[in-house]
Amino acid sequence: MLLAPILLAAVLLAGTPHLPSLQTSQAFAAEPAKNGESQPEKDKSVVAPEGPVLTRHKVAVGGREIGYTAAAGQLPVMNDAGETEAAIFYIAYTADNPPPGRRRPLLFLFNGGPGSSSVWLHLGAVGPRRVQMLADGKMPPPPYRLVDNEFTWLDQADLVFIDPVGTGYSRAAKPDLTKKFTTVQGDIDSLGRFIRLYLTRTERWDSPLFLVGESYGTFRAAGLSEHLVEHGIALNGIIMISSILNLQTISFAPGNDLPYVLFLPSYAATAWYHQKLAPQLQADLDKTLAEAEGWAATDYLTALGRGDRLSSEERQAVVEKLTAFTGLDKSFIDNRNLRIDNGSFARELLRERREVAGFMDSRFTAANLDPGAHSGFDPTVATIRPPYTAMFNEYVRGELGFRSELEYYILGGGTGHWDWETKNGYADTGENLRNTFAKNPYMRLFVASGLFDLATPHFATEYTLSHLGLTPALKGNITTRTYRAGHMMYLDSAALPQLKRDVAEFIDGAVKAR
Repeated sequence: MLLAPILLAAVLLAGTPHLPSLQTSQAFAAEPAKNGESQPEKDKSVVAPEGPVLTRHKVAVGGREIGYTAAAGQLPVMNDAGETEAAIFYIAYTADNPPPGRRRPLLFLFNGGPGSSSVWLHLGAVGPRRVQMLADGKMPPPPYRLVDNEFTWLDQADLVFIDPVGTGYSRAAKPDLTKKFTTVQGDIDSLGRFIRLYLTRTERWDSPLFLVGESYGTFRAAGLSEHLVEHGIALNGIIMISSILNLQTISFAPGNDLPYVLFLPSYAATAWYHQKLAPQLQADLDKTLAEAEGWAATDYLTALGRGDRLSSEERQAVVEKLTAFTGLDKSFIDNRNLRIDNGSFARELLRERREVAGFMDSRFTAANLDPGAHSGFDPTVATIRPPYTAMFNEYVRGELGFRSELEYYILGGGTGHWDWETKNGYADTGENLRNTFAKNPYMRLFVASGLFDLATPHFATEYTLSHLGLTPALKGNITTRTYRAGHMMYLDSAALPQLKRDVAEFIDGAVKAR
């Protein structure tokens, strides 16, 4: 996950990162499984000190059985002097018997936060095993279950799930070194070093390469893409799920009217789902979204820009429109000066039911036991955290045989304060992505968004992509898809196979474009 539960689309001021140089690190003895190489069975109760724990498994995908090796282990993050400053935990899946004469694509995957492990993409959508949730993505009663993931991406590519320093089992060598990795550039640099070392130790330098990030992971992927190409590692593609590249688009700060405009279509989608709109807007979600987006980008944006120069009649007309698209009370909107942040919207929409809507997925709700509170928990996070926590801890020890007494930091707990490395602006890695396209015109980009996402709204993503300043040819390298789901669209049983099909098509096209 995310910029999601940790950030919750809060006001986070930052600036465009400066990417440091990545120097070659010395070799490391812990060597992951090589592509297609058969590995001996190992006692699952023992962590092999010389390298990752290797286990063999099978999964059925599309009626075809795929045998694969799972490697659970750590690689060091060493500084330019060869001193180990941290260890990054990873779980990699390598399919058996790749087609002769063809290297399988290799995907490096991470979530966001910042401060989130990779468990959400790993056990939610992409890995060969997934947490069994209810059909609508909500939490089943405990105890929870892991099931084979028939929608795993392993039939398309080999997978490496990375936990950045301070997440999962990844730790700095000394506590006072943690702050080095909890910065925009420190985080990017450490993952760049990990990827270079992984490619070296597994002899995968000639594989088609992809980055996959979710939420803050998309911010990280954009910065990392330029960092990698500057050190000779060109990507075939990037897959972004619930994107945030420019924090100005989600930061509800005084003087920044942009988020109010970009969140409005997501408010409309949420109000539609909860049956809060008038009949003519309730009839067709796609039509309602088109109207909301059109009005938000024109009349609403103009009205906010005019501020107190609006006449009382003009102001009332804006109130009427906002009420129509959000389902909120007119006086509430007027008292908020025509500006509704996502937290206020989530608390106010279902107030008469004494419920609060989710941020990550606004279809999820929870009892609002303190209606006067200005903050609270996210019903989406409360729904997913227990099953994912329990199942990962069972899976990594039981099926993968990696045993550690450290706490696996699922979401928060290991990073502390995050340094956005800016004093006078908003963090933005869109420039890094634009530069990467210019330096590597073969790279493709796939962007997935959920309509019920109140953390990284789809309209904000469209805004960012349309302001990259790319040439028409490079714009043709971008594919976007929206899903009737939330931030983690794969929680939805209908969106999960759709996402798999879209990503499979994208990977295939990006590889053939070589």
